[in-house]
Amino acid sequence: MHPTAIGTLMRRGSFAAALFLTVFGGADAYAQAAPTLATNDTPDLGTFLTDQAGRTLYMYTQDDIGTSTCYQGCAAAWPPLMAESDPALPPDLPGVVGTTPPTDGSTQVTYNGMPLYYWAKDQKPGDTTGQNVGGVWFVVNPSDATTVNLRSSGDLGDILVDASGMSLYLYTQDAPSMSNCYGQCATAWPPLLTDTAPTGPDAVAAGLGTTTRTDGSTQVTYNGMPLYYWAKDQKPGDTTGQNVGGVWFVVNP
Repeated sequence: MHPTAIGTLMRRGSFAAALFLTVFGGADAYAQAAPTLATNDTPDLGTFLTDQAGRTLYMYTQDDIGTSTCYQGCAAAWPPLMAESDPALPPDLPGVVGTTPPTDGSTQVTYNGMPLYYWAKDQKPGDTTGQNVGGVWFVVNPSDATTVNLRSSGDLGDILVDASGMSLYLYTQDAPSMSNCYGQCATAWPPLLTDTAPTGPDAVAAGLGTTTRTDGSTQVTYNGMPLYYWAKDQKPGDTTGQNVGGVWFVVNP
């Protein structure tokens, strides 16, 4: 293991090192030279993120975008996915992969800004025993970025969602057919991107369109307004991005 990774383990608690090495059987499982994210599928959880060895990755809803709040005893139970160089996504996997600032001398992998973790009680690739632990730990579902659907959402009425049911949002600071959300904003609010014409049921299809972002990618729009995810939404049905900052809202057709 790289010395930086060893030092990180010790800073996060020596028990973390012992526990993780016992569970996963080797130090290299903790800090990876160039981690590449992958996915697994189960009937109950759908498609979710794993490392390249198939071990399930989790996010912690108490974290902030780009900042881990899980250290010491927390990190012993939820070892962070560390990187010694830039992590990568497969070409067909939507979203943005990155790393957290090295506040403790370590570099933790993030997905759409949210730090990624293992669960020490998962014994083998494919295990998902960390799902919904304490109501704050969840697998990470990447999103399909080609189809826009409708879902009824209680007091919010019918709202736009992607093909897997994840809520979509608009940003009132955008201009028609022009996104103003880049950098850290786009980390917290990943744009709904597509490489084909977006599709949807008759109730929404007429309003769907696209706009070109400054990096050349194509973002889906509805009635001219660019569409986004909220990185803290954990699962289909979540609408925790509603009214964030008084400028982010679900989209009612």
